[in-house]
Amino acid sequence: MTMPPSTMSRRRFCAVSVATALSSQHLALAATKQSPFAMVAAADHDRVLRLADHWLPEAPQTITSFHSSRSPAGPHDFFSEADYFWPNPANPAGPYKEIDGKSNPDNFQDHRRAMIRLSQAMPALTAGYVLTKRKDYAHAAAAHLLAWFVTPATRMKPNLEYSQGVRNGGPTGRSYGIIDTLHLVEVARAAGFLRKFFSPAEWADLRGWFRDYLLWMKTSEKGMRERDATNNHGICWALQAAEFARLDGDEDTRAEIRERFETVQLPMQMAPNGSFPRELARTKPYGYSIFNFDAAAALCWSLGQQEMVRFSLPDGRGMCKAAEFLEPYLADKEKWPYPHDVQHWESWPVRSPGLLFCGVACGREEYLELWRKLDPDPTDPEIIRNYPIRQPVLWV
Repeated sequence: MTMPPSTMSRRRFCAVSVATALSSQHLALAATKQSPFAMVAAADHDRVLRLADHWLPEAPQTITSFHSSRSPAGPHDFFSEADYFWPNPANPAGPYKEIDGKSNPDNFQDHRRAMIRLSQAMPALTAGYVLTKRKDYAHAAAAHLLAWFVTPATRMKPNLEYSQGVRNGGPTGRSYGIIDTLHLVEVARAAGFLRKFFSPAEWADLRGWFRDYLLWMKTSEKGMRERDATNNHGICWALQAAEFARLDGDEDTRAEIRERFETVQLPMQMAPNGSFPRELARTKPYGYSIFNFDAAAALCWSLGQQEMVRFSLPDGRGMCKAAEFLEPYLADKEKWPYPHDVQHWESWPVRSPGLLFCGVACGREEYLELWRKLDPDPTDPEIIRNYPIRQPVLWV
């Protein structure tokens, strides 16, 4: 809801005024094209039903089904080991050494895989319900939520104290590990479509889990450090917090996240040309640029849909500028002028939710055409790990 000028900052008023002045192009697009929901539903109808049918007979599987002897915690505590850490040749008995961009396949990842499975199954079933109103899809989706967040025997504790630890005497958990629950973003989004399929007590417990986890994210040492990260980790913290707060109806937290994005994250992370320099400096600059673009676009869409995606700083930096920078390289990655990624270069790009959100909000039909063409279902586990929005019909 737009505030009157007397209650909003001059900067914010100017930004909204600019967005309004530019809206004729976007209104013209909306008047001549399908609504975003109709467009996505048409593009994804068969895909959604295929995936919903695939997951319909599959039983929920939570972290309590998997155990690592290296975990310092109990069966209900999420545990993972940091991707980019390897044995240190200079100190074989000591803590592992980081090699940026190169994932160690020997680290324990079963809890993360279980969460990724949840993020594939539950939103797919929910999307199937949204398109068909079939209650069997909805009940199956609800069963996953109950198993993960409500049922005492199988639920996960609402914290990530033991995520992305480092082996051989390193830290048992790190702030960076909070990015592991990025795969709960679309789960939380999907849950909002299923409220009538829970008892009042179940719904209260489900919302309570996300409320408790969000409180841990906002007040724990690890959570606050991750919030303040100056790269994709900070953006992903904000996306998670925005959607978890949305499920719980916590508009105060969402307002805080929006203000932080506009005044801290966007000015700090985006260059004038729309690139993200901290991602370009990584050993996987292409993949990380796409990843941060998608997460930032999703964050803006979560917080204010088209109006927030169109928000820009006085110098033009915003998601429309980010899409303008990246889209040519999504269309043809051979034009990428920066180093190639040290791993998984061949698996990018996939269907970018950022292209969808920016195509709609920024009035760029060519972005939507490219979005339709790109692969919506990557099979490379590394890409899946960095691809948290799989059912865009739940977002538009």
